[in-house]
Amino acid sequence: MGISVKLEAFEGPLDLLLHLIEKNKVDIYDIPIAMITDQYMEYIEDAKQRDLSVMSEFLVMAATLLDIKCRMLLPREVDEEGEEIDPREEMVRALLEYKMYKYMSLELKDRQMSMGHSLYKKASIPKEIEKYRPPVDYEELVGDMNLAKLNNIYKELLKRQVDKIDPVRSHFGNIEKDEVNLEERMNHIATFARTHKKFSFRQLMGSAGTKMEMVVTFLVVLEYMKIGRFTVTQEHLFDDIEIEFHEGVGEDAGVLDGISE
Repeated sequence: MGISVKLEAFEGPLDLLLHLIEKNKVDIYDIPIAMITDQYMEYIEDAKQRDLSVMSEFLVMAATLLDIKCRMLLPREVDEEGEEIDPREEMVRALLEYKMYKYMSLELKDRQMSMGHSLYKKASIPKEIEKYRPPVDYEELVGDMNLAKLNNIYKELLKRQVDKIDPVRSHFGNIEKDEVNLEERMNHIATFARTHKKFSFRQLMGSAGTKMEMVVTFLVVLEYMKIGRFTVTQEHLFDDIEIEFHEGVGEDAGVLDGISE
C-alpha cells in the first residue's frame, strides 16, 4: 500500500502537474514542457528544504519531465505507421486518468456529506400488528348484489363499448362505385309513371335496389317536377308524398342533359 504524500496543497506529483497546467491555462494535450518543468522544479527545490523523505515520487516525476524536455529537443521518433511519436503522450494519458479519478472522488465526497444529513428510522411496529389482516366479510362485500344486477352491469359495460365505436368510420372499408345507367333508370321511372298515373314517392322508391339508384330516382323526380311532368302533393307534415304524372308534358326538355350536369 502506497504512502499518501501531500506537498502543501498537492497530493503526489500528478496533482502538482495538473495544478500547474490549470494555473497557466494551457492545453493538456499540448503541454509546454520547458515552462511546466521550470515551475515544477521551483516547487521541488522549495519542498526539499522542508522534508526530503517524502520527495521520492516528486523527484521521479522531475526526472521524467527533464527526460521529456530533452527528447523534445531531439528529432522526433517515428512509429511503425510512419507517424511521429510525441514524448508527452504517456504523461498526458496519466494526467487525464488522474484528473478523472480526482473529480470522481470529489463527487463521492459531496454525496457522502449530503447523505450525512439523512436520518433513517427503523420500523417500530410490532410484528403481530404488522402481520394482521382484517377478515373479509363476504356478505358485506356482496351486499344486495344478485345475478340480475350483475347481468345489468355487464350489459351496461357492453353498451359503453358499443357507444365508443364511431358509427361512420367503423364501417369504412373498400369504396366500390355503384354503376347506375341513368337512361335506363329514367325509362323505368317513366314507364312506372305511365302505368300508375298516381302513385306515392314510397312506391317509386321501392323499385330502387341500391342507395345510388335511390339518389338518381330522387333527382329524376326533381327534374320531372321542374318541367311540369310530375305534380307533387303532401297534405300533412311527414305524410307520404303523392305524385301525379302528366302525359306528354316536358318530353322535349332534355331531362337527361339536366341531370348529367
